[in-house]
Amino acid sequence: MHLHIISIFPNLFEPYLSTSIMKRAQEKGLFEYTLHNLADWTVRNTRRVDDRPYGGGPGTLLMVEPIYNLITDIEEKYGKQSIIYFCPQGERMTQEIVEIFAKPDDSYILLCGHYEGVDERIFSLFPIQKISIGDFVLTGGELASLVWIDAVVRLLPWVIQSDSREEESFSMKLNRKKEYPQYTRPHDFRGYVVPGVLESGDMKAIETWKNQHTS
Repeated sequence: MHLHIISIFPNLFEPYLSTSIMKRAQEKGLFEYTLHNLADWTVRNTRRVDDRPYGGGPGTLLMVEPIYNLITDIEEKYGKQSIIYFCPQGERMTQEIVEIFAKPDDSYILLCGHYEGVDERIFSLFPIQKISIGDFVLTGGELASLVWIDAVVRLLPWVIQSDSREEESFSMKLNRKKEYPQYTRPHDFRGYVVPGVLESGDMKAIETWKNQHTS
């Protein structure tokens, strides 16, 4: 999977994507990304990417021209891409939607908005899917895109253990959004003891206990 990330703050991505599961996925050759600074595509090399909206209103919008120029350049070099824009008005992201995106051979352009949003004409120029991670407002689309990347990449084959991935998927399909309590060593900590059934080795009894304590 190759991701083209369009942002005016591309330096926000590398610290997260270079650690833990995201790093291992790249080391295995399962996932790669390219950062694109929108300021590099501004008209007349002004590096200004935003302007006041016609008709008045608070704040500024990302201008259509640099976005158009950058997306066009990416597609000329790499072919047509699925484009995703993160905003509160988009389709709510769920685990089922994440599973649809998690295709190893796919490439995506992730457009991170900022300020009051983007010039509406970009949605007429390209088929862009709007995605929301919740009914709240963030300073920019960078955090939302990192949430999307993490959720999608970890589902790619061989990124994490298959049994963990299958159990998560199964739980979501059953609407088990919460999990059963889990414990690890030591057995006894300050008088709080691990439930005996979890140490019994009786897998049927353990599964029954997990079902009973899922909340």
